[in-house]
Amino acid sequence: MIFLYRYCRMLEEGSFRGRTADFVFMFLFGGFLMTLFGLFVSLVFLGQAFTIMLVYVWSRRNPYVRMNFFGLLNFQAPFLPWVLMGFSLLLGNSIIVDLLGIAVGHIYFFLEDVFPNQPGGIRILKTPSILWPPAPPVHGGSCWLHEGCCLSLERRLSAGGRSRLPSRW
Repeated sequence: MIFLYRYCRMLEEGSFRGRTADFVFMFLFGGFLMTLFGLFVSLVFLGQAFTIMLVYVWSRRNPYVRMNFFGLLNFQAPFLPWVLMGFSLLLGNSIIVDLLGIAVGHIYFFLEDVFPNQPGGIRILKTPSILWPPAPPVHGGSCWLHEGCCLSLERRLSAGGRSRLPSRW
């Protein structure tokens, strides 16, 4: 649970800052692929695989971050999912769940970050427009932040000529 919270937060504050719809789409894409692949390997509980997927995407997008595992092992971030899988193996757990998370994370990372940057590559994963929030009104009406701020700003600017914007902006 701590891994899920930590790496989900770091992804949201880092590479998905200001792109909430893309973040939700990553969840939906990963959940769909994990469910599909989980059916083939007879896995029902995919929470750990989902966490490993988030860790994989974060670690690939932050390749120069230095990690420390229990004070014994120092490595760079792209090796974190593999270290976690090795730790699961040492504890006697099945590594199929970890491999599933790594595979789905790799598919997402490749389709989102690697393939579009190749010569002749295109962006295959596009966030559906249904996930994007509606655009705020341009003039008049109520503002999407709080009631009436667009009108009050418009009045201030028209009444006083060149008026200074409020300090919160």
